[in-house]
Amino acid sequence: MRIFLLAVMALASSSAFAEGRCPPGQFPVGGQGMLGCAPIPGASGADAATQAPASPKPTGKWETRWGAVADDATSRNLATGVSTSQKSKRAAVAAAIDDCKSAGGKSCKLRLAYHNQCVAIADPTMEFVRSQPKGSLTSNNVSAAETIERAKSNAMKECEKAGSGQQCSIVYSACSMSEFKAF
Repeated sequence: MRIFLLAVMALASSSAFAEGRCPPGQFPVGGQGMLGCAPIPGASGADAATQAPASPKPTGKWETRWGAVADDATSRNLATGVSTSQKSKRAAVAAAIDDCKSAGGKSCKLRLAYHNQCVAIADPTMEFVRSQPKGSLTSNNVSAAETIERAKSNAMKECEKAGSGQQCSIVYSACSMSEFKAF
């Protein structure tokens, strides 16, 4: 009886080591010092254990947005037009020129087109403009940058540099940043 019991235990222990050093769903292969594991054909989960995880699928895309500034330097009031968040440069320019014309401009021209950025316009203060001889034109200073703070700072520096001692103020600022559109 003891011999029978020992024989059963020996058989049971050898079947427990059938997959040996391999993870579940795989069996040992090779020999003579070259050992490895291979998936058990038809075993559930065998393919999932050997495949790399699937790469993530995009859920949308970033779309570029355009803005533009147009002005008519020949008009008495320096007519200015702006546009933001347009889907194309052409649309942004057309909208800015239309806005300039609606502000009284007769000969509006593109001053600046930008995308995925911010823009600021700095003008000399009214006190400075009033102190100038009649008929002299002042121009605004337009700057685009990656942040609204930087655009404002650059526009102010350019405006102050344009006239010795002139005081300037920001009269317009906006951003046309890219927009995420989900699929």
